[in-house]
Amino acid sequence: MEIYFTGIIIAISTFLIIGLFHPLVIKVEYHTGTRYWWVFLVIGILSVGVALFIENALISALIGVFGASSLWTIGELFSQKKRVQKGWFPMNPKRKDEYEPIDKNETLCPVHHGRSIYAIDDEEKA
Repeated sequence: MEIYFTGIIIAISTFLIIGLFHPLVIKVEYHTGTRYWWVFLVIGILSVGVALFIENALISALIGVFGASSLWTIGELFSQKKRVQKGWFPMNPKRKDEYEPIDKNETLCPVHHGRSIYAIDDEEKA
């Protein structure tokens, strides 16, 4: 019986790649806001495109995960801006004018049309 480590390597690497993108989103939004979202779009599209032409399954998967994480980061940058507006994360005082006031009941989830599920529950009880 042979043991294959490819799946475990992909799983651990995916965990690490995604884990590295979390602080990256926070730092990028703090220092530059959402203005460079397009950089993640270009990196993501290029990475996913390159992954299609790599024969080695391990390397192709890792580049694909990196590309998908780059694309996911675009939405996270805009969500991070809302988290900052809500006071959940520190605001860069040099960019204070870029943040509009936000309703504390607003959610980051588009399913509830911009309203927090808790605010919707409160409205139904009233």
